[in-house]
Amino acid sequence: MPRFYIALPDPAQARGPEPAFSFSESSAEGLAQQLQDALRTDGLFSRWRAAQDEPDEVDPALGAVDPAARVTGQVDDLHIDLVAETSIPGEVLKHRLRLLAGSGWQLRDVR
Repeated sequence: MPRFYIALPDPAQARGPEPAFSFSESSAEGLAQQLQDALRTDGLFSRWRAAQDEPDEVDPALGAVDPAARVTGQVDDLHIDLVAETSIPGEVLKHRLRLLAGSGWQLRDVR
């Protein structure tokens, strides 16, 4: 299963443009849990899709879930590192991260 190595350089700024879909936690563990939930279930995707002007025109592939996804988080100096192990395609993971963290994240590596 691919591992995505994600950095949140300024965790306080890692918030999406729409508060309804954004991270609400601030600890490494809390952020990891919210991302894990966003990958394991379709809750975040469903709320976002319902808010679109034409929900029926949203690509259903963006709603992919991985019930076995696992995300861990740790503080490293002043930033937070997340490691997501998931079978979800990279583009879907990036979409979820943009909803949760806006532009306040960096994909460091994929293995």
